[in-house]
Amino acid sequence: MAKSKTASDTEPVIIKKYANRRLYNTETSSYITLDLLSQMTREGRMFTVVDAKSGEDITHNVLTQIIMEEEQRGKNMLPVNFLRQLIAMYGDSMQSMVPQYLEASMDSFRKNQLQFQEAMQGAFGGGPLAEIAKRNMQMFEAATTAFKGAGGVMPGVPGMMGAAGASSGTAQPVETAKDDEIADLKAQLAALNAKIDKLA
Repeated sequence: MAKSKTASDTEPVIIKKYANRRLYNTETSSYITLDLLSQMTREGRMFTVVDAKSGEDITHNVLTQIIMEEEQRGKNMLPVNFLRQLIAMYGDSMQSMVPQYLEASMDSFRKNQLQFQEAMQGAFGGGPLAEIAKRNMQMFEAATTAFKGAGGVMPGVPGMMGAAGASSGTAQPVETAKDDEIADLKAQLAALNAKIDKLA
């Protein structure tokens, strides 16, 4: 059951930044680091950073600082060409439209990501694709059991004797039947992969 959101979950936490660059979380009454703010952002926790002396909202500056630190650690997500193009847009007549465009693009990316995750969970957690995957697994297990029961006869290897010493003459009909089952199994797996590709 989903946990109901409290007022503290929906209202942004006020973070005060002091002249010595220390960050103070007014909700927990404790000093925090940029790493903790980064974690709060990933968890979807809203916060506002204000200058402790002037009360000015400096959230944008702090978030930019978090990105710079993440990039310096080698977690580069911003390609050089993108950065060049972004810098070139400063002072351009289209500058005012860039923030809205980037925000809309990121929202669209996140929605597509969530839809893909939900589709994959639906495919393997329930629904028609889950049934196909389950049936294919059952067929595979049945084929494996049949191979063991036939004395370890290997498919597609004419004349090979099983572990029980079966002759090539008695193994041939079993091999043909198992080859048919394997071909059917491969066809169903290919159909499943095609459906997953369409979801992606």
